[in-house]
Amino acid sequence: MTPATHRLLFGQGLPKGDAISAARIAGIMAAKRTPELIPLCHPILTESVAVEILPDSAEERVLIRATVRNTGKTGAEMEAMTAATIAALTLYDMVKGVQRDVVIEQVRLVAKSGGKTEAMLRA
Repeated sequence: MTPATHRLLFGQGLPKGDAISAARIAGIMAAKRTPELIPLCHPILTESVAVEILPDSAEERVLIRATVRNTGKTGAEMEAMTAATIAALTLYDMVKGVQRDVVIEQVRLVAKSGGKTEAMLRA
């Protein structure tokens, strides 16, 4: 995004209001609805969802980190990536009135622990 859009986003000067809070809430809600959005993704018992939205002023970009925790036998990576993606889409929606060419890129799993993968690594 442009430096001007970045300043508006983190200075809460956007016409649509507080985009950071809206994106954080949207990400949390999305994580809880992942099985409704992704075919064949089964529901898990989610203990917590956290969505961090961090400024990277040097690059005029936003970093979004979603963390999902559960105690089930399966991982929560789909919920975390869904949360991050929906948070990014929400930010896009909130800034499109001032800049339409914002780019969303590089949604990826940074780390995973527990679940079947960890059990396989320990065996």
